[in-house]
Amino acid sequence: MKTSSFFNRSELTATLWAFRRAFLIVGVLSFLSNLLMLTPTIYMLQVFDRVMTSQSELTLLAVSLITLFLFGVVACSEWLRSRILVRAGMRFDEQLSTRVFNASFEAYLSQSSTTPSRAFGDLIQIRQFLTGNGIFALFDAPWAPIYIAVTFFLHPLLGVLSLVFALVQAALAWFGHRQTIAPAEEAAKAGSETTGYLQSKLRNAEVLEAMGMIGNLQARWGRQYMAWMDKQSTSQHLTHRITAWSKFIRYSQQSLSLGFGALLVIDGQLSPGSMIAANVLMSRALAPIDQLVTAWRSFAASKSAFERLEKLLRDFPERDPALTQVAPSGQITLRSVEASAQGRTTPILKNITFAVLAGTVVAVIGPSGSGKSTLARTMVGIWPEVTGEVLLDGMPLQRWSRTELGPHLGYLPQDVELFEGTIADNIARLGEVHSEKVIAAARCAGMHEMILRFPKGYDTPIGEAGGLLSGGQRQRIGLARAVYGEPALIVLDEPNANLDDAGEAALIRTVRELKAKGKTVFLITHRPGALAVADRVMILRDGEIFADGPRDAVLASLRPATAPTAPRTASLQPA
Repeated sequence: MKTSSFFNRSELTATLWAFRRAFLIVGVLSFLSNLLMLTPTIYMLQVFDRVMTSQSELTLLAVSLITLFLFGVVACSEWLRSRILVRAGMRFDEQLSTRVFNASFEAYLSQSSTTPSRAFGDLIQIRQFLTGNGIFALFDAPWAPIYIAVTFFLHPLLGVLSLVFALVQAALAWFGHRQTIAPAEEAAKAGSETTGYLQSKLRNAEVLEAMGMIGNLQARWGRQYMAWMDKQSTSQHLTHRITAWSKFIRYSQQSLSLGFGALLVIDGQLSPGSMIAANVLMSRALAPIDQLVTAWRSFAASKSAFERLEKLLRDFPERDPALTQVAPSGQITLRSVEASAQGRTTPILKNITFAVLAGTVVAVIGPSGSGKSTLARTMVGIWPEVTGEVLLDGMPLQRWSRTELGPHLGYLPQDVELFEGTIADNIARLGEVHSEKVIAAARCAGMHEMILRFPKGYDTPIGEAGGLLSGGQRQRIGLARAVYGEPALIVLDEPNANLDDAGEAALIRTVRELKAKGKTVFLITHRPGALAVADRVMILRDGEIFADGPRDAVLASLRPATAPTAPRTASLQPA
């Protein structure tokens, strides 16, 4: 059976629609609970109009026992619907958590404003709303007209009075939505930006302390923090003002309905039991509306979170898990590739085209700012704004599942980031630690003996971001991580930037071992010593390939260019 187009409009809505049975059961339980909430009204009518008139203790006992039983049914209904919604919320979170993680991670890589923490905060916000009082108010709200209708049966004037209060309360809820949603969103956004700003700067706490920059940081953060406090204060003032008006209306309703009922009793138009029952019914009719006013801020926040999460899942759809490919050999091809970045009028990489066979070692050199690191990120598929084709064994990188492709790629960024855990955890890419693979990767990176000298060997904790290691040690562990599992394509961005002579010699040995195993290696470097191991040299200038070809031919073509009278060397054709 084909689902209606309404429920196909987004992945998030479809996920919620999958819980329609749970919501249906909650609706039935809400129907039962709200229907039985007429019990106090009927009980009062029986006590005032029947028991007190007949003076029958047996009637009072029977009516009281029936009422207690019905109250027990109400309590069970309330407990069951809460339990069902909590379990549905947990399943909702379980079904979407992995999907949201992958989408938010891709959004972060694409330099979007979405961060994983914000996306999971939105998911939690939706789940909490689905299991909180706000959702109960939505289920109970349709009963307000029914309670008002029963009040009309007691007396038309009382029904009109309850209807007036309900309309006033509903108008207040609408006004609260219009007035509070924008300030609440601004306050939440400012809070997220302020917290993120401080956390990002504290990563460089040592630099801040050493150069006396903490005061300057505190001043900048303080301005953002005060702006956040102002926005939050504005939002809270509006919310509290609307809540105060809601309480005023509710208290006025309770007193005025009782006074108006007493007037009808004095005139003989209403019995005392009906007067008390009408007061209870009016309070019950306005309770869901009052709950909506109280939970309006949560509803507005959940609505915004839903829209952000819906957009995130739409912009970064799930990759087809059926896209399995044969393990690549390492041949990589770029065709008319251009890489751009926000805020730049010209591309970083311009019309990059080349093909590299498997088992080739390519040294990429060029001045700072020529696009070497951007080329490295483009080849491993993590640069966000790329046009053209990046092919691995003739297959576009987008056709690969990242989980499946990851083990076939090795990447060492210029700024090595390690993760909290042990040395073995980091080399094994935070996956299951296979001792033989970890040791093989460490030996390949020339790190095995050094690791064994640590207090706990491979089980030595490295601290947050590898803070307990030197720059050279972090770089060599990052190199071991890049070659873990013998990937087919390995891209090393300035792998010798923090290495001493012994470390660079170990790097050269590593590259030669990888070449002997038929791996494709891109070596981005400024040091001429690393060129000795390269089969091919590629020179970038201003985002374009200035020269590309066999190592000896490219280096020989550059020598005459150093003489003052020599003509400028033309770019070589790709080998």
